[in-house]
Amino acid sequence: MTEFLNVLTDHWSLFGQGFGNTVKLFLIAGVGCLVLGVLLGAFRVSPIPALRWFGATYVNIVRNTPLTLVFAFLVFAAPKLDVNFDYFTAAAVALTVYTAAFICEVVRSGVNTVAPGQAEAARALGLSFGQVLLEVVLPQALRAMVPPLMSVMIAMLKNTTVAAGFSVVEAGAIPAYMAEFGEPQFYVLLWIAIGFLVLITPLVLLQRVLERKLAVAR
Repeated sequence: MTEFLNVLTDHWSLFGQGFGNTVKLFLIAGVGCLVLGVLLGAFRVSPIPALRWFGATYVNIVRNTPLTLVFAFLVFAAPKLDVNFDYFTAAAVALTVYTAAFICEVVRSGVNTVAPGQAEAARALGLSFGQVLLEVVLPQALRAMVPPLMSVMIAMLKNTTVAAGFSVVEAGAIPAYMAEFGEPQFYVLLWIAIGFLVLITPLVLLQRVLERKLAVAR
């Protein structure tokens, strides 16, 4: 037990830096993918064919591309196109672009759970497509969107570990650094698992709170 605790206490700064960057990546990419995902979701249900085509094409390409390739493109290919990011920024953009495709499908599925008559009635009152979506459809769709949306966000939090392979010092990079100190990898990995459990638990609790609130609102 002492050796297990020493792995954390002797290298607290490394664990702090790793999980600190993980949280930063999650928060930045989380906001970015929500904004982009909702926008793409609006495209998917838009009455304009070109927007529907763009949303569908984006989802089909990005969702079927491994996240590692998205990272590799931004880190290695983008500079050849004179688009330069530092490693942390590239990781945040990669997570945003990739996760937005899944958020888009969550939004589209949620919108499809709302009775068509709701949107038709709103349009009959003279509301624009944007007003119908933001003021009528999305508030009702949110009830169905909460569980899959939180699942996507939890998956994105775990996907931040891919950044370790692209020179970003986050939680996934800790084992490589700890190996240089000769620390038992089993204990290191166990502490990382505990760290992610601590980070994921608030998201699970938030999901339950939102589900209860929206269930009452119904």
